[in-house]
Amino acid sequence: MTQQDSLAGLVAQLGAGQITRRDFIARGMAIGVGASMLGFFIRNAQTVGAAPHPQDATPAAPAMGLEGKTRGQDGELKLLMWQAPTHMSPQVASGTKDYLAGALVVEPLINYLPDGTMYPKLLSELPSIENGGLAEDLTSATLRLLPDVVWSDGTPFTAADVVFTWEWIIDPAHNATNLGIWSKISGMTAVDDLTVEVTYPATEIAWYEPLAGLYNGAIYPKHYIEANGGDGEIMRSAPIGTGPYVVDSFAPNDQIIYSANPMYRDPNKPAFASVNMKGGGEPVTVAQSVLETGDWDYAWNVVIEPDVVMPMEEAGNGSFRVVAGTGIERINFNFSDPRVAGPEGQLSYYENPHPIFSDPAVRQAINLAIDRDLIVERFYDPRGERVAKDLLNGIPALESPNTTWTYDADQASQILEDAGWVMAGDVREKDGVRLEFTYTTTINSVRQKTQQVAKQNLEAIGFAVTLAQTDSAIFFDSAVGNAQNLRHMYHDANMFTTTLSSPAPISFLESFYAGADRTNIAQQSNGWAGPNTQRYINPEYDVLFEQLTSGTITDVAEFNALIIQMNDLLVNDHVAAPLINIGSKYCMHRSMIHGDVATGEDNTGTGPLDGVYWNITNWNRSEPVER
Repeated sequence: MTQQDSLAGLVAQLGAGQITRRDFIARGMAIGVGASMLGFFIRNAQTVGAAPHPQDATPAAPAMGLEGKTRGQDGELKLLMWQAPTHMSPQVASGTKDYLAGALVVEPLINYLPDGTMYPKLLSELPSIENGGLAEDLTSATLRLLPDVVWSDGTPFTAADVVFTWEWIIDPAHNATNLGIWSKISGMTAVDDLTVEVTYPATEIAWYEPLAGLYNGAIYPKHYIEANGGDGEIMRSAPIGTGPYVVDSFAPNDQIIYSANPMYRDPNKPAFASVNMKGGGEPVTVAQSVLETGDWDYAWNVVIEPDVVMPMEEAGNGSFRVVAGTGIERINFNFSDPRVAGPEGQLSYYENPHPIFSDPAVRQAINLAIDRDLIVERFYDPRGERVAKDLLNGIPALESPNTTWTYDADQASQILEDAGWVMAGDVREKDGVRLEFTYTTTINSVRQKTQQVAKQNLEAIGFAVTLAQTDSAIFFDSAVGNAQNLRHMYHDANMFTTTLSSPAPISFLESFYAGADRTNIAQQSNGWAGPNTQRYINPEYDVLFEQLTSGTITDVAEFNALIIQMNDLLVNDHVAAPLINIGSKYCMHRSMIHGDVATGEDNTGTGPLDGVYWNITNWNRSEPVER
């Protein structure tokens, strides 16, 4: 019997509940299957509704050090977000910073643990076929809400809030950035105060995707939004939620002060009385504030070179941590012209093709000519970061075996030459069009150094590249009137990190889908909320996306194979230049770590799919601090 046949047999036994997950892992490793691959099969067995496995423990969030603690006893928690939050409303957010700002207040029904396992946050149990929560054909789900949960103003949390959230998101007038993923739900009914019936138009393997995680699943308070105009604007600056904290004050692009939610469902949580989330600065200074001076507890997204940050740990105040993930730092090409006006004067209109990026030879040459190995070697951490060859990374079962990448400047030059882009002085031209573009990203030292490497590589083969930078508070702000944000894309190319928010990354794949009526493309008529910000139009890709979301696929292996096919199409069409598969990098003060400073548990539960504050309810100190 081949290894694949043996693995297939084990997967079948796992799915039937005939063996425990522990036995599955032990027997799988015995035939040489990697632990990460085995973990993926375990998660998918749970995801599509297999019966709970014998002897399996209920999934639990990290909660080290909470024994005997009472609400507020650990004082103030100090968080540094060098990309300062602009608002706190996750369902209209574009940047991670804004999702995270809301995560202390609003919650999803389900979170993802670090291994990708689903964890019921506002549900009493995860739906499954065995417990009656999932239809056998996966066309409906019954959500049983956690009882005795209230909003921070004391109003009961009920099924009406879940139904309202769905209705609010799918209303185009609200410009919700998650409209597409929530639209896969065809109906929601409040059966009673604690039961929601969810229906799907056909079989839905990824039934959980809109409901799970900080990035997709935040539930909004019906009574509060309706009492404040109904448009949801109040959630940007003064949200209420079921989460562990409430907002005391908010200064956009600067600081948020939170205090412990007196109505939170666990009377002993959170351990902190207040949270000071301070924005601004840059990665080096926020790392110093945790690791060298010890003045702050946590620094998020510490994007600096390892040889810069690691010496800071010598002060003994904390730990710099890297967790491998699904993030891809990538250069995105604008397929529309940012200099030609379309309807009502909007730039980057999808019917106006970009003068150079419409040529696939140009995109292919850029992918070949940028030395990704050099960028990783100089600026990134090998403990959790690597060169990217795909747009989908970090989930082993979805990583393509079909794609490759090499750095080859000579081949890139030849491709341009063959496509008619010939040298005219130092810059190539074709039919009177110069091979030049503006390359924009946010302000931090690693991104600027990456820009410089790319510029040098590309100009060596005949490009003219102008570098530009935008403050992250502006670049990631989703406001309709903000013409400098990533959704308007009023520039030729940009660079930022995208991450997957689900083990079945449909919402990510939707960002390349145009649709028959092109409404999935970001444009003025949809408030720039369309997820396809690159204005990419490929009918072949659209057919595959529609097949993926049609409800006709009931087999996980077939589902995954189609996702890989879509990745391959995007990579071979050079829709973007994926540079680095980056990890989650943060600094944690020693008082937040339980056990050894370098290796102990910090309760963040940082993983590849959910936002870093998903478990902030359980953060606490292992030792007192004096500041």
